[in-house]
Amino acid sequence: MSSAAVHASIEAFAPDSWNALSGTDAPFLRHEFLAALERTGCVGGHTGWTPAYIALVDASGLAAAAPAFLKGHSYGEFVFDFSWAEAYTRHGLDYYPKLSVCVPFTPATGTRLLVRPDLDPVSTRARLIDAIGTQVDRLGLSSAHALFLDEDSRAAFAGAGWLMRRDCQFHWTNRGYADFEAYLATFSADKRKKARRERRRVAEAGISFETCFGADMDSRLLDTVYALHRDTFVRHGHEPYLTRAFFAEIARTLGGALMVKLALHRGAPVAAAMFFWHREALYGRYWGAAAEYHSLHFETCYHQGIEFCIERGIPRFEPGTQGEHKVARGFSPTLTWSAHAIADRRFRAAIRDHLQREGAAVDAYAAQVSEHLPFRQDIEGPAVVRGPGLEPSSS
Repeated sequence: MSSAAVHASIEAFAPDSWNALSGTDAPFLRHEFLAALERTGCVGGHTGWTPAYIALVDASGLAAAAPAFLKGHSYGEFVFDFSWAEAYTRHGLDYYPKLSVCVPFTPATGTRLLVRPDLDPVSTRARLIDAIGTQVDRLGLSSAHALFLDEDSRAAFAGAGWLMRRDCQFHWTNRGYADFEAYLATFSADKRKKARRERRRVAEAGISFETCFGADMDSRLLDTVYALHRDTFVRHGHEPYLTRAFFAEIARTLGGALMVKLALHRGAPVAAAMFFWHREALYGRYWGAAAEYHSLHFETCYHQGIEFCIERGIPRFEPGTQGEHKVARGFSPTLTWSAHAIADRRFRAAIRDHLQREGAAVDAYAAQVSEHLPFRQDIEGPAVVRGPGLEPSSS
């Protein structure tokens, strides 16, 4: 029989024990990634992200765990509940702190209920959700939120009666293409012509690309890539969530899981896109450029990523949030899921009604956008992907 506990740091767990849990092959759920967030001050302290890892322990050690954080705000989550917080305030109630079961600053689908492989996953996930609910009750929190859920986590939270919410991202699916030209062959003639023209404009500008992995990036190169990344945030009026020290730590501890596509003009870096990856997925995360070149963003962040997936047989590419411009490059509307436990009955009922209306609007939006996919009519495949592992889109 397992017992539950809450831990104020990922360092409470031995890396090998944590990384032995199912789901931690994804880079964002590795002990190294979560530890880097703490060690470099991206979470903890006065950030509004207080680690509160929830774990089950049995006679064999760590049985299951959920990455959880007490939140004093809703920034860095990418599942937006600011209007919910405002409604609480109007009624004289406190929405914060709340509990978020997620990976900070990372809108990527994955498990949020990590279970040791020798245990029954269904019953263990249920016990872990019970432990999350106990923590919410013990602290008198307004709510708990589990974000960007894979199929198994989604089913577990739905079975526990949490409110389910969906949103739309744009993901790319690898259908076993031999190379990028074979991929473009699935496009309609006009869309294929436009994609080739985009790539040609970048090449004609004298831009070449290098693929760099964290383990091979020295301090000078990290400085360059981070400066490009930071400039994108500063242009929008705020500092990036992740620090230069974080990327140095990740390059040291996760090594090859960090990948950078570096755009060079006459040998000098002019742009960079930062990715994380493992055998099942490529995740586009950050981008920055020092100069304006036609189509450079599309090439660096999307086409280069697609080529990387084709070369390595990676089945899925999640390039991040938003961006209908991704559809013309072959990224399909894909539903993402979150689950929400609302303590107050009145607000729970109101939010349930809101999510039903919102969900219908998301479905309609995804269906509408899917009409603009670039593929030939004879290419089979669903217009809207239900999400990784939910209704597989690969043939």
